[in-house]
Amino acid sequence: MIIVREIFTAKPGEAGKLAKLFKKTMGKQPRTRVMTDLVGPYNTVIMESEMDSLADFAKVMEDYKKGKPDPNWSEADMKEMEQYKEMYQTGRREIFQITE
Repeated sequence: MIIVREIFTAKPGEAGKLAKLFKKTMGKQPRTRVMTDLVGPYNTVIMESEMDSLADFAKVMEDYKKGKPDPNWSEADMKEMEQYKEMYQTGRREIFQITE
């Protein structure tokens, strides 16, 4: 089992909008949550997903590259998600293995 964290530093005034956008689209996926900072660097938005394996993550990334990020998304969701690119300054990904 792995945890994938997509960590974004939003542009000033955009963190709340970015979090709502992620929650609306990505939050539909099971084992996914969206978080914002309480302390630490300002304007931080994190989307965290739990996946069974790195192979599952690789499949998600391949689908995303092909323009099919989520089969449950409507055309409106896909169009709305295009806005996220304008809402953040920088980002990074962290992947953790859950120790059992």
